[in-house]
Parts: sequence; C-alpha cells; structure tokens
Amino acid sequence: MEAPDSTAKTPDDVYTHGHHESVVRAHAARTAENSAAFLLPHLAPGLTVLDVGCGPGSITCDFARLVDPGRVTGLDRSEDVVAQARALAEERGVANASFMAGNVYDLELDDETFDVVHAHQVLQHLTDPVAALREMRRVAKPGGLVAVRDADFHGMSWYPELDELDEWMDLYQRIARHNGAEPDAGRRLVGWMQEAGFTDVSPSSSNWLYATPQQRAWQARVWSERVLHSAFAEQALEYGFAEQAGLERIAAGWHRWGSSADGWFLIPNGEVIGRA
Repeated sequence: MEAPDSTAKTPDDVYTHGHHESVVRAHAARTAENSAAFLLPHLAPGLTVLDVGCGPGSITCDFARLVDPGRVTGLDRSEDVVAQARALAEERGVANASFMAGNVYDLELDDETFDVVHAHQVLQHLTDPVAALREMRRVAKPGGLVAVRDADFHGMSWYPELDELDEWMDLYQRIARHNGAEPDAGRRLVGWMQEAGFTDVSPSSSNWLYATPQQRAWQARVWSERVLHSAFAEQALEYGFAEQAGLERIAAGWHRWGSSADGWFLIPNGEVIGRA
C-alpha cells in the first residue's frame, strides 16, 4: 500500500450543515441498526473499529457494544462534538470506546490498525472523497473493511409536492456545490471506492422513510430549524443564494409538509463495503 503524500495540501472543507443544536440532535438519533445495518453482519466481538465522522457518538457506542471486548475509536473534526460523544459513552457505560478530534485526510493513526473503518454521511461533504477513502484504507488492516454510507439528495422524493421543498432542494444543491461537495454522493460511492484503489467492492442501498405522524413531525421540525438557524442558513445568506424571507418561506413549507396527513419523505442511501 502506498504511503500518503506528506507534501500534499490538506483540503479546507466547509461543512454545509455545521454543528447547530438541530443538526447534532438529528445525528444523535442515528443508531447502528437504522444507519449501518449493511455493516452489522461483518461485526463480531474482538474487532477493532474506527468510526470516521462519528458526530455525537450514537452509532459509535452501538458498534462498541457489538465488538466488545474489541475497541472502537470515534473521530470527528469538531472538538465540541467529540466532547458530546465522550459524554454519551460515559452515560451509557461504554468502556471500550474512545474519541478523538482529527482530519479524515490526515489521520494521526498508524498504518493497518483497524479491522473495520466506517464513515456515515461523511464523503458527501468532502471536496476530495477519494483522498479520504485512500486514507481510510491506509489505516485498515490487510483484508480489513472500509464501509461508507451516504445519502443521494437528488434521489429523495416527497409527497405532497410543495414548491417550498423544491426550493429547499435547489438551495441545498447550490450551497453544497459551492462548498465543493457532492450532495448526490450515494450514487458515486462505487466509483470513488474504485478510484481509491479498492478492487473488492460490495454495494447496497437502504432508505430512511418519514411517513408516520411522529416521523413527519420530527423531520419537519429538524429541517425547519436547520433552514433558519444552522450553517445552512448562514451560508445561504452569505453566498447570496437566498434572503431571510425566502428561508422563512422554506421553513414554513417544511411545517406544512409535516402536518400533511398523507405526507411521505424518502431518503435513499448508497452503501459500499470495500476490502483493503
């Protein structure tokens, strides 16, 4: 395996979502079962796992339970979010998980350290996802697994069809692409893995669906808050892609969708497991 180029410049990526409370709260609702089911058959007691972009640690702590007495390391670039992940592990009594701040392009970890390297909803926010995959491959043991899952924004569908949600999708695409990111990452995972040097690649797909009254209320609340208060809102205004009145209209549209008795919102996710 080739050593990383120590002279290469590390990209300075802009995170489209940011770490507003509404974003972190949504990420904390993710579990290994609802967000990493494609990987679960490959986990077993005693394995070592690196969870890249671990966020508040909910998936990481689930992994720790599944591989105990193996060790799990959660990594995120935000020190504040890492602190929340540590607090969650302590609250759950998870003793075999540790957390660190770090950069996916330049992991301060030894070569061939982990049996499994996992990243959930990370590659879509990067300007160079292939470089990140190569770095993830570097820290995986020979024969180990690199598992990634990302949403595909243009693959999302909803009902009722509302102009405000069309505006939201257009605005999200513009902001993410202005940041050099790829919001339709799910459909590109196989290609990125191949470009990163993986020859043994297993693709799959799974959905998140919001269609019950409770699910609709949750999704509508989360996104209406993000549209108005998160880095998404800040960037929309800073880049000149929207005005405050437009953001308020989109947020109201999310609430209108959430109150629709027949509301439906489907998020498709691409999933790939590559063997190092």
